[in-house]
Amino acid sequence: MDKTRLKETMLKLTEADLAQATKKYEQFLSSARLDRTEPIESDEQAQAETAADLAEAFDDQVHNYEEKLTRLRVIDFDPKTEVSEGAVVDLGRRHLVVAVSTGEFEAEGETYIGISTAAPIYKALEGLRAGETCSFNGRTLKVHDVA
Repeated sequence: MDKTRLKETMLKLTEADLAQATKKYEQFLSSARLDRTEPIESDEQAQAETAADLAEAFDDQVHNYEEKLTRLRVIDFDPKTEVSEGAVVDLGRRHLVVAVSTGEFEAEGETYIGISTAAPIYKALEGLRAGETCSFNGRTLKVHDVA
């Protein structure tokens, strides 16, 4: 597994998420603007307020993706021997990348999911090495490999 490619894939996916969130934010923001040269009806005002609320929610998403990109760029993805930030953890049927939270994604023929160091599963796995186990949500997890 090429961890540099894995990091690049995560960066590209997060950049795409940021672009999508920015686009939605701009769409809702533009629909929240009222034409002040004409009388404003109450339903127009209500629609504009709803659009402004939605735009604010998308603004939060934009900032979240910006923070993820910043974080991804500084994480050390060098080889690891224990579960820590920048590690890729093989749990058998699941591969975790300890960096930032993401949905499932494909890279080099494998399916991965990004987790942050704030994730409960990370807290259970932190510091483990290949061959070691932990208990998480009533299940025993075995670390098959750490890279």
